[in-house]
Amino acid sequence: MKLINIGFGNMVNAERIVCVVSPESAPIKRIIQQAKDQGRLIDVTQGRKTASVILTDSEHILLSYLKADKISLRFEENQEE
Repeated sequence: MKLINIGFGNMVNAERIVCVVSPESAPIKRIIQQAKDQGRLIDVTQGRKTASVILTDSEHILLSYLKADKISLRFEENQEE
């Protein structure tokens, strides 16, 4: 199991990530609201602006203050190990 740091020392299993997207589009905003209503939303922004949304294969949604490209770089670095 490889873990990816998604900000403030919070880690997510790299094998469970389906995609990392921007939070700006209306469909992603709906997905976030649905996850919140169903108790599947995990907010690790610590009060900062959400810069990326991480969707997992368990249908949990994680909000991060790191931009998607930064998380992608961490994911790629982790794959090389």
